[in-house]
Amino acid sequence: MSLWTDIADDISAATGEPFHCREQQAGGGGCINTTSTVRDGERSYFVKLNRAELADMFEAEAAGLNEIAASESIRVPAVICSGVSGEQSYLVLEQLSLGQGNTTSHEQLGHDLAEMHRGYAEHYGWHRDNTIGSTPQRNTPSKDWVNFWREQRLRFQLRLAAGNGHGGRLQQLGDQLLPNMEAFFAGHIPSAALLHGDLWSGNYAFLADGTPVIFDPAVYYGDRETDLAMTELFGGFNARFYQAYEEAYPLESGYELRKKLYNLYHVLNHLNLFGGGYLSQAEALMGQLLAEIH
Repeated sequence: MSLWTDIADDISAATGEPFHCREQQAGGGGCINTTSTVRDGERSYFVKLNRAELADMFEAEAAGLNEIAASESIRVPAVICSGVSGEQSYLVLEQLSLGQGNTTSHEQLGHDLAEMHRGYAEHYGWHRDNTIGSTPQRNTPSKDWVNFWREQRLRFQLRLAAGNGHGGRLQQLGDQLLPNMEAFFAGHIPSAALLHGDLWSGNYAFLADGTPVIFDPAVYYGDRETDLAMTELFGGFNARFYQAYEEAYPLESGYELRKKLYNLYHVLNHLNLFGGGYLSQAEALMGQLLAEIH
């Protein structure tokens, strides 16, 4: 059976309505996956594809989308099904009709994200590991946020970087920074908030009616500041978003410094995914953080 026949059969089983892939349109590829839209008359679905051995990545993404949907806070595409056909894995999602947003869309994005961040867990981490991009992301539950961030986020990425040939100064700076991370958390014991985990401007959009929607998550529970920090790393979020978030759920003092520690994770991940162009940025961030504690 072909890939598209398998996907159609899976959609039929998941929705309870017969579906046939009468039209399949490639949507191009991002950094990690390729995408397509499949249609059967009036119904259409969004399909993400990758190698069969990465099926667990799609299963984790589906679980993350379902976790956010269950919070009833912010719109995400509905998960239809996921599986493997031959040499390819797939994730089928609701096909969304996107628009440009309206005058209040960015404000609603801020309010909705704040509401999502009020979904709490007893532990930092999550019940399963997932990926950040295509990099494994460890989410072993922990009661200690500083240790979680040190071991499962920064040290994990630094070890990957060493394996990728980035030793020397990067590792020396890491050896100085990681034992001293408590200095950034005086009086700050964050709630274990539900996080998107990979919240850059490419992972949100607006529906045709202006409703904000987020997608491509790397879900876990942790300090909500990590999501806000990443929105600042690559830009793409406007002032209304930040004003609305702050109005709904004010940030605590010390965020301006901690955001550098949180964004270091994503810069290291980009170093590991895309190469040495991010090395100087990672070293500069670590130098700035070390200057604050010495």
